[in-house]
Amino acid sequence: MSNGTGVTDTLTQAAETVAETAKELCTQVVEKASTAVQRARKTASKAKKAVKKTASKAGKAVSKRVAAAKKALADTSAANKKKVAAAKARKAGAKKATKKATKKATKKAAKKATAKKAAPKKATARKAAPKKAAAKKAPARKAVKKAAPAKKATAKKAPAKKKAPARKATKKK
Repeated sequence: MSNGTGVTDTLTQAAETVAETAKELCTQVVEKASTAVQRARKTASKAKKAVKKTASKAGKAVSKRVAAAKKALADTSAANKKKVAAAKARKAGAKKATKKATKKATKKAAKKATAKKAAPKKATARKAAPKKAAAKKAPARKAVKKAAPAKKATAKKAPAKKKAPARKATKKK
């Protein structure tokens, strides 16, 4: 029988070939993995750049729209302020015109009233002079003067006192 040296040599060679094959496979896997990692890194960096570009474009577009909206609001606000100012000016002008018109109307009415009142007084004065009716009219004037203070006295009456509100009886518990 043999001492088994041939078997161990064969097993050793087989183990070495398996180890070499495993090493080669590992190196190939590492190489492929490293290239995959590099590709992934490149893809990630490209994606980051694309996201940055898109974000910057979106930011610029938003800022432009915001600026346009602000400008439109400012223009609208200015236009509305002008309209309000014009309306206030028209209203103030209308108030002045109505005040002037009412003053003129009251002056005209006062002139007409005084003209109408003055004419009858003169006419009565002319009639009174030849008929001696002036003596009768003098007491009437005094009576009118006396009546006027009486009206003032009635107007200055003290206000009536208010009654105190009735108190409600509280129930004892």
